[in-house]
Amino acid sequence: MLTAILMTTLAAQAGGDPPGPGVPETLARERAAAIRDLRYELSFSIPEDRRAAISGRVVVRFTLAAPHRVVLDFAQPRDRVRSVRSGDRNVDFAFADGHLTIPAAVTRAGGNEFAIEFTAGDDSLNRNDEFLYTLFVPARAHRAFPCVDQPNLKARYTLTLDVPAGWEAVANGAALDPPGPNVRNRIRFAETEPISTYLFSFAAGKFMVETATRNGRGFRMLHRETDAVKVQRNRDEIFDLHASALAWLEDYTGIPYPFGKFDFVLIPAFQFSGMEHPGAILYNSPSLMLDESATQNQLLNRANLIAHETAHMWFGDLVTMEWFTDVWTKEVFASFMGSKIVNPTFPQVNHELRFLLSNYPTAYSVDRTAGANPIRQPLANLDEAGQLYGPIIYQKAPIVMRQLEMIVGETAFRDGLREYLKTYAFRNATWLDLVRILDGRTPQDLAAFSRAWVEERGRPEFTTDLQVDGAGRITSLTLTMTDPLQRGLVWPQRLRVALGYAGEVREVSVFVTGRTTRVAGAAGMPRPLYLLPNGAGLGYGLFVLDPAGRIYLLQQLETITDPLTRGSALVTLWDNLLEGHVAPGAFLDLVIRALPRETDEQNIQRLLAYAARAYWRHIPAAERTRRAPALEGVLRAGLDKAATTSLKSAFFSTFRDVALTGPGLTWLQSVWIRQEKIPGLTFAETDEMSMALELAVRQVPAWRSILETQRDRTQNPDRKARFEFVMPALSADPGAREKAFARFRDVENRRREPWAIEALAYLNHPLREQHARRLVRPALELLREVQRTGDIFFPTNWMEATLAGHRSPEAAGTVRDFLARELQYPQRLRWTILSAADELFRITR
Repeated sequence: MLTAILMTTLAAQAGGDPPGPGVPETLARERAAAIRDLRYELSFSIPEDRRAAISGRVVVRFTLAAPHRVVLDFAQPRDRVRSVRSGDRNVDFAFADGHLTIPAAVTRAGGNEFAIEFTAGDDSLNRNDEFLYTLFVPARAHRAFPCVDQPNLKARYTLTLDVPAGWEAVANGAALDPPGPNVRNRIRFAETEPISTYLFSFAAGKFMVETATRNGRGFRMLHRETDAVKVQRNRDEIFDLHASALAWLEDYTGIPYPFGKFDFVLIPAFQFSGMEHPGAILYNSPSLMLDESATQNQLLNRANLIAHETAHMWFGDLVTMEWFTDVWTKEVFASFMGSKIVNPTFPQVNHELRFLLSNYPTAYSVDRTAGANPIRQPLANLDEAGQLYGPIIYQKAPIVMRQLEMIVGETAFRDGLREYLKTYAFRNATWLDLVRILDGRTPQDLAAFSRAWVEERGRPEFTTDLQVDGAGRITSLTLTMTDPLQRGLVWPQRLRVALGYAGEVREVSVFVTGRTTRVAGAAGMPRPLYLLPNGAGLGYGLFVLDPAGRIYLLQQLETITDPLTRGSALVTLWDNLLEGHVAPGAFLDLVIRALPRETDEQNIQRLLAYAARAYWRHIPAAERTRRAPALEGVLRAGLDKAATTSLKSAFFSTFRDVALTGPGLTWLQSVWIRQEKIPGLTFAETDEMSMALELAVRQVPAWRSILETQRDRTQNPDRKARFEFVMPALSADPGAREKAFARFRDVENRRREPWAIEALAYLNHPLREQHARRLVRPALELLREVQRTGDIFFPTNWMEATLAGHRSPEAAGTVRDFLARELQYPQRLRWTILSAADELFRITR
């Protein structure tokens, strides 16, 4: 009580109500209305010892229309603020709830300047022994330095870093001082364009630097990859992909690249695939530095990732959402543009199939569950902004945008985006601002479209009604759309209904705008062998297959000549499996039969992914053992037959992940010890690490020696450290595995999130399921702490790693009991649990 009274008194002296924890929307509105022309002059002194404190200084400059309190966010203890000065005088300030409040009495109308000396917080600085990097999204800048940490108060930044000798440094602005030979180096960076706090960034450490020039523009790539051959094999393609993405975006938007220089940093064990800091993009190193055995999907994913992050320079960086309610807008346009950019780079790839397989299954994995969330969500405090990210904004939203583009028209859509970018350049905008621009370019009701697709959660369900006459000709074909959550929603969308016949597929286009839609173009056609309402992969929803069509597709999928139709049918069959309409054994039979005949690599990789998931999650252990020889046989045959390194790698990786038989494990071990060679497939260090872990979790006779040998022969220090961290999770001793889990109670052991997720997944591997049941509740109990201290994808990844290996009623009961007892549990974290547990609940229903 005394603390609360003191906080209120201090706030009253400063002027205004206490801000409250986090970054409340009310505080953000107050500051956005008062503050103009915001600038930060920042400096950090970074010691070589990562355990030593980083000292910092920030000069904050801004304009006020009238004297007004200024609340800066700084989520560190009060004693980390060493001084606050205005000119040559000290300033009294209030400090509470992670906020430093400068009283209105010491501000003035016009220009204001305050200098703050502080000790930086480490939470968002990602300090390692030889490097560090900032990651401030969605609102973590104030964990490092005092600032106004909200997206709609853009600022210009100047930065000075004092770093150890031999360290490279990169930031948003261009470096004005090159690193020198001194014991310490002081590097100044040029002032940035106006950007939001979550986009401000720097990295420093022992990095190697690659440079290139493309189309007259210089590029720099910083990395820590010690394999010189791997660097040489990847570098030119990485630079080329960035250059082609920039050229495409400048042409599409009509706006030159807006941020001057273009650097990017490849981080080992980076939490995300990439982060779009203007002028200083961060990437997860393995996503760009591909091994020689890279699959087609990995090559496409790399190109998509680079295009996605480059598109953010316009969508998110140049024009930024007003508030994180609309964070999805920056992600959807980066993803949507990324797909458009990549298409010309891979002319041999079926890009409609690519769009289907890279978006729909992942979007459905959340949207079909009780944990589904809307694309656009209200947000009262930026503390919860990280929970807005996930498959709904990354995979569902591009599907929605494609439907919107088809409704508005491709040219009108592009022209609307150009107007949007030019109108709000270096400013902030909302989704509704864009809707208003597009609404003037189409007669369709975009508000109704937005309500169903953007503002509400979940997906529609479609059923078909086919009527034929005595001659076997279609008299009517009707699609019925229902809202599974019984809200009466209608999802307007364009579909192509596929009618399958021997040797051909006929498609009929329809625009669904109501609960029932007559497919007029099908009248008079012969009765089809199957009906697929989401032909061409356009439709979004649960498409319940009629019994005759379901049986035909299970028995004859591989005979369909069109690869896009095969892919769409495969996704639909998996959906019907999860709804209980298809038996897992029958689905696995289909995969084993279809794999040798499938000709499109994208479909092969989808078949392989579904095979592994059905095998581990939906097939009981005894049946799994019985089916193992047949599955391993078709994978070995596919590996031998595969004509490309990419396909060989895909078959081998699946074999490695599912192998159970004695002969299969003996062969895998012979590959790992480099005794058995696979023609056309070369293994990198990362491949051998994966083999060692998979052999160990199966407890092959020499499993302990395999782990120790792999650790010793791993050359890259970052990869070796990761392997050593994961090793205890592979122990055959349940007690040792429980100790391996107990490490996660210490936040320091969760800092390198990819390491933690890999170890957690092995602790909960299906082969360890019986013992791992006792880890489910502790993992659930840690979730709030994981969300509070981790980055945006960590809670979802944490729950998926915890539950993906389980299929028992006991594990499902543990999750249900936890949710039943935690009645006040945060809604977004509850959704995270429900989504991760969805297949477990379905398996045990």
